[in-house]
Amino acid sequence: MEKFTLEFEKPLKDLQEKIVKMEAFSKDNNVDMTEQIADLNKQMDKMKVEIFENLSPWERVSLARHPQRPYSLDYIKKITTDFMELKGDRLYGNDEAIIGGFAKLDGEPIMILAHQKGRDLQERNKRNFGMAHPEGYRKALRLMKLAEKARTPILCIIDTPGAYPGVASEERHVGEAIAVNLREMFKITVPIICVVIGEGGSGGALGIGCGNKVLIMENAYYSVISPEGCAGIIWKDGTRAAEAAEAMKITAKHLMELSVVDGVIKEPIGGAHKDHDEAAKLFKEALSGQLKELQKLSQEEILNQRYERFRALGEIG
Repeated sequence: MEKFTLEFEKPLKDLQEKIVKMEAFSKDNNVDMTEQIADLNKQMDKMKVEIFENLSPWERVSLARHPQRPYSLDYIKKITTDFMELKGDRLYGNDEAIIGGFAKLDGEPIMILAHQKGRDLQERNKRNFGMAHPEGYRKALRLMKLAEKARTPILCIIDTPGAYPGVASEERHVGEAIAVNLREMFKITVPIICVVIGEGGSGGALGIGCGNKVLIMENAYYSVISPEGCAGIIWKDGTRAAEAAEAMKITAKHLMELSVVDGVIKEPIGGAHKDHDEAAKLFKEALSGQLKELQKLSQEEILNQRYERFRALGEIG
């Protein structure tokens, strides 16, 4: 059983517990209940499809924040080899909320930049809950330029509620650091692929989000502000976050319809937290397909494609 259960997952948990008890009863009392157990398993499979194909935007936000969901390092370990982390922005220090370094994807070099959250309280404090300070974005840009020199494609994995909004972050000019990244990423002459795996919050996400292709996991979200923040601004009531999530069109399906993202990566039924290995397999398949297409382009075509992609955002008619 999972340690953490979302509200809409409770009927599934109850049914699963019933199956476990029936299996135990069958074994302990030497009673054949194979048919009844099979019926319950079929019922659970049907319930899973019904629940997860009809999730509300707010429920998908809950899945994006699930504490057992795979984080960036989980994907890096499962889809690449020889990951070598590089630290520091050469200006102030090292930000643990953004990790970066060279790795190999199917034997070929790739530069990876990623937000990283923490599993326990100690790691969450170390990673600042995935909220980067300005030195994190400056480190990311330094490594992107290093990848460009090495003619190595770049993978940006996005999973943050936003850049850190504290005093120290503002003192070191986080807005300027993100703005510089937005400008400089359009000049990088190697392919950049961005994947939103969980939360894609505001400029904190966009600071490593200007890619030739932007993909999103099925149960992730990508937004200029959190639903709670939007509800607080519009209605002065953060409890209306579910209503805000519906209005903001922040889910993968809506973002695909609006051409904000270029593709949606399917997740195992029930969400990526249900099967990390399968989620990583689907992630890698989508990444490899996009990378093969982009590597056919010349440097000029890469720059033009990235520019045109973002220039087209917001077009009507």
